[in-house]
Amino acid sequence: MTDHSDNRLDRRFSALKQADRAALVPYITAGHPSPDATVEILKTAVAAGADVLELGMPFSDVMADGPVIQRACERALEHGVGLAQVLDMVKAFRESDDQTPLVLMGYTNPIERWGVEQFAQDAANAGVDALLIVDCPADEAQDLQRALASQGLHQIFLVAPTTNEGRLTRAAELAGGFVYYVSLTGVTGAATLNTDALAPMIERIRAKINLPVAVGFGIREPEQAARVAEVADAVVIGSALVSRLHEAQSVDEAVGITHEFLAPVREAMDQVRTKTDQAASG
Repeated sequence: MTDHSDNRLDRRFSALKQADRAALVPYITAGHPSPDATVEILKTAVAAGADVLELGMPFSDVMADGPVIQRACERALEHGVGLAQVLDMVKAFRESDDQTPLVLMGYTNPIERWGVEQFAQDAANAGVDALLIVDCPADEAQDLQRALASQGLHQIFLVAPTTNEGRLTRAAELAGGFVYYVSLTGVTGAATLNTDALAPMIERIRAKINLPVAVGFGIREPEQAARVAEVADAVVIGSALVSRLHEAQSVDEAVGITHEFLAPVREAMDQVRTKTDQAASG
C-alpha cells in the first residue's frame, strides 16, 4: 500500500483536528466563469478561509449535478476547458500555494479517455491530492484506486443516506482523505438541508470508516455551514458559490464574489466551534 504521509489532505485534517476546526471546502468549476479567473478564485478562496479546495472537471453529462453546475460546465466547455487545461490551472495555483489540499471532482469518462494510469501520474505531477469521481462507486473503483494509490493520491467516495452497509464497508476499504457525505438524495443544489438528521448519519459513517467526514449538498448560508460544522469534520459548499460566480463579468468581480461569500461562512463556522468549546469547558 502506498504511503500517503506526504498527502496534503492528511496533513491538513490532522492540523484541523488538533485546532478543533472544521474544514471549509469550497467547490468551483474549472474554467467558470472564465478560464483566466479559476486560479485567482482558488487563491482568493484560501485567503477567505478555505482549508481544502474542490475543483470540478468540466464534463458534458454531469448527471449528479443540478442546473447551476451543469450551466457552469457548459460555459467552461464553451471556453475549451478540458482535463489538460484543468491540470494546467492546478500547476499555476501550485506556483504560489504548495500547502492547500486540492481535490479534483468529476466523472469517469474523460479520465478513461486520457488513460487512468497516465491521468493519475499527470494529476500527481500537477499537484493534485485526491480525486472524487462521482460515477465510480467503491464497488467499481478497484482499478482507479490502484492507479491513484500508486501516485500517492487518495480516492474520495460519496456516501448518501441510502448507502447500504455493503457499500459502506467497501468504501471503508478503499477510501482516503475524507468521506463526502451527501446530505440530500438528489442532485447538487437541490432541496433544503436537514441539519438535525446529520449527527446520526455521521456517527454511522464514523463507526465504519476512520476518516474525516465532510458534508455537502444543500449548504447555502453561513448559518447552515455553522450547524454542519458542529457535527462534521468538513463543510463542502458548491452550488451557492458557483451560482454567484455565474454573474461575474470580470476576474476582479469573480474574486470579489468569492471572498464576500466565503469569509462569512468561515467566520460562522469558527464561531460555532468556539461556542461549543466554551460550553464544554463549563
